[in-house]
Amino acid sequence: MLTPTRPRQRLAVALTALGVLLTGAALQTTTAAPAHAATTHRVLFDNGHAETAGNADWIISTSQPNPLSEDSSPSSETDWTGALSSWGVALQKTGDYSLDTLPSGSKLTYGGTSATDLSNFDTLVLPEPNTLFTTAEKTAIMTFVKNGGGLFMISDHTGSDRNNDGYDAVKILNDLMTNNSVDSTDPFGFSVDSLNISSGYPAAISDSTNAVLHGSFGTVTKSLFANGTTATLKPADNSAVKGLVYRSGYSGNTGAFFATSTFGSGKVAFWGDSSPIDDGTGQSGNTLYDGWNDTGATNAALALNATEWLSS
Repeated sequence: MLTPTRPRQRLAVALTALGVLLTGAALQTTTAAPAHAATTHRVLFDNGHAETAGNADWIISTSQPNPLSEDSSPSSETDWTGALSSWGVALQKTGDYSLDTLPSGSKLTYGGTSATDLSNFDTLVLPEPNTLFTTAEKTAIMTFVKNGGGLFMISDHTGSDRNNDGYDAVKILNDLMTNNSVDSTDPFGFSVDSLNISSGYPAAISDSTNAVLHGSFGTVTKSLFANGTTATLKPADNSAVKGLVYRSGYSGNTGAFFATSTFGSGKVAFWGDSSPIDDGTGQSGNTLYDGWNDTGATNAALALNATEWLSS
C-alpha cells in the first residue's frame, strides 16, 4: 500500500524541482553569447585643400584632427566650431561614428602609418576642395575607393576659386576622375558640369527603396541650389551611376544635382553645391548662410543618409 505524500514532502519536492529549473536558467544566462557592439563608422573630413579659403568654412570643428578635443560630448552644433558642425554633431550624437579631420597642410595617403591615413577610415568627405590633389593623393583616393572605401565629393559652381590659384572645385574633381594613375577612363560614370546655377530647389526622384533618399535620418524630397552645378551621367562608362536629385526640367543623364555610383568595391556620392551643407555658423569673419536647415529642402537628411550609405 502506498503512503500518501504529505504536504511538507510535496513542498520540498516542488522547491527542489524549482531549484533545478532556476539553476538551469542561470546556467543558460551565463553561457549565452554576448550581444555584438554597434559598428563604428569612421569618417575623415578633408581640410587639406583650402576648404576654409575665402568665406568657406567647410570644417566640422576647429579642433583637428579630433573634434572631440573641442567638446567631447556635443549636444548642439555650436558646441563644435565650423560651418559643417551640424553635420558632424548629428553623426557624433548617434554614437555610431568616429570622426576626424585632415588638417590644413596635410596630404591624403593610403597604406601609410599616420592616424589620418585613409586605410583607417570607411569614408572620405571632400567638401569643396580648392587646391588640386597631388599625383600621390589621387592615387591614394582612387585606391581607397577601389578597395572598398566611400567617397563623398561636394562641388560648387564654376568660378568658385576661393584662393585664386586658378582651380575651382569643378576643375579639381574632374581632374581627380580623369587624371589619376588608377583609372582615368571615367571610373565613376559622370563628370562635373561647368555651370553656375543661381537658385532653385532640385527634386528627388521617386525611389522608395533607395537608402540615400529613404534612410535612417529621414526622407529626402528636395535640395538647394545657391550657386551650384550639376553632373552629366555616363552609364555606358559605369552602369552603377544613378541620379537621385535633379535640376528642374532635367532627368536621365543630364542635370543631376546629386548622384551616386560605385568603383571597385567602394561607393561614390556627388553633390553639386556646398550651400546645402553650410549650417550658417562658423569661425568669425566668414559670411555664412544656413542651407542645412533651409525649410524648402531636406539637406540634412540627404547629407546624413549619404554618409551612412557610404560608410556601411
